[in-house]
Amino acid sequence: MNRNKKNLQLVKKLVELSKVDELVEASKVSEVLASLKELKIPHTLAILKLYLRQIRREIALHTATVYTPTSLSATVLSKVEQDFTKLYGRKIKAVAETDTSLIAGVRVRVGDDVYDSSVAGRLQRLAENVH
Repeated sequence: MNRNKKNLQLVKKLVELSKVDELVEASKVSEVLASLKELKIPHTLAILKLYLRQIRREIALHTATVYTPTSLSATVLSKVEQDFTKLYGRKIKAVAETDTSLIAGVRVRVGDDVYDSSVAGRLQRLAENVH
């Protein structure tokens, strides 16, 4: 087995060790990084780069970023978490972001998926269809 495959297998295990209840936990990431520092394994930089990329991916896959022109209540965020957890079949954490360019409506991003029901999004799609 070549080095890249071994590194990828190691990183997958490290990512699993970084999770609590399916979600990446900052304290677990700190423990993994401290362990890597102590072990002084070869190719540490390559492994750290792979680990960072995989951790970012895991966080994105389990985070619903909700963009709205105004702030959202905790009740609404909780409902978003429930709905997207059910939709994706995995635990999703909702995070609110204010984006005044949306005019009205909402845009939700989970990993690479974007759900856009904002006025700005509709105007953009309308403009693209006219040309």
